[in-house]
Amino acid sequence: MALDPVLAEIRGVREAYASKFHGDVTAMMNDIRQRQAKSERQSVVRRAVRTKVSQPSAMPKG
Repeated sequence: MALDPVLAEIRGVREAYASKFHGDVTAMMNDIRQRQAKSERQSVVRRAVRTKVSQPSAMPKG
């Protein structure tokens, strides 16, 4: 199956970024946070919302 060229490009950029930091996730997150702090763009932070766990259905199976 042929790989979508857009996905191939995204994966290439991701691999290049990860190799820049030798796969160190902590270093990547520190870089992202520093870049975000320097950026003049407004960041949106959303509060986590807990969802209710649904109860198993009372309907009989079968």
